[in-house]
Amino acid sequence: MLADGSIVAIEKYKMMVEKKVDAKKLEQFINEVIILSQINHRSVVRLLGCCLETKVPLLVYEFIPNGTLSQFKHDQNEEFPMTWEMRLRIAIEIADALSYLHSAASVPIYHRGIKSSNILSDDKYRAKVSDFRTSRTISLEQTHRTTRVQGTFGYLDPEYFRSSQFTEKSDVYSFGVVLVEILTVQKPITSRQSEEVRSLVPFFLLLMKENSLFDFFDPIITNDGPEEEIVAVSKLAKRCLNLNGKKRPTMKQVAMELESITSSEEANAIEPSGDEESYTDDIIDPWAIATCSTMSIINNL
Repeated sequence: MLADGSIVAIEKYKMMVEKKVDAKKLEQFINEVIILSQINHRSVVRLLGCCLETKVPLLVYEFIPNGTLSQFKHDQNEEFPMTWEMRLRIAIEIADALSYLHSAASVPIYHRGIKSSNILSDDKYRAKVSDFRTSRTISLEQTHRTTRVQGTFGYLDPEYFRSSQFTEKSDVYSFGVVLVEILTVQKPITSRQSEEVRSLVPFFLLLMKENSLFDFFDPIITNDGPEEEIVAVSKLAKRCLNLNGKKRPTMKQVAMELESITSSEEANAIEPSGDEESYTDDIIDPWAIATCSTMSIINNL
């Protein structure tokens, strides 16, 4: 609580390791300050200031009281279920924020860490995108940035994993995973009937190919949401998860389509852009089955 009575959130950056400054954490601290100082969007957590006068540098954010989307999804109760209308609104808010970062900010910004645990929920359960430690600004002449692969297993763009080239479409892939989470309330990496670690994405795509998705969806939305809207969001998620980044929609297109889906009549009229059926050959992605040794090479953030 500040002197004026307002509530804020404080993030402490512990930069010292064995009495030496951790260069990576220092870089992340500076990066987050620079990135967030350029952003002013209702669905992005606001950085209010920073403090360098203490032993541990501090970042001061607006206080977001209702935890993360990940917590909210798994802590639902009968008294306050996560309705279809609420889920669609949250998806729109996340997409709108990413569209702003990619195409409306003064310099394009790639988030590089989209996942449900980085989506905060405010007092009215509106989405707030957070955690810009690994985000990057991209000059207009750049089409990609070659970098060391880092991210959270289950959300990583397979194309980025193979090429080490992170593009705006890599954020689109991660958003597609979040969309599937919103539809199914399943975690992106789970153990299914064996000790092998399996990815949610190929399972979702396989069921979609077999027209069996409604057996996999969270019952709350199948009982609550219009079928045509749920199907439209599912098809959009599928396009976001295309293994070929060039065939994925932009976040601006995603945001516009989600807005249009709020009307059932418009949802029925939506025609998928790109080659909708060409994706079926890519149904099983590199994350279909992953061993612990594979996961160990990923830098979880």
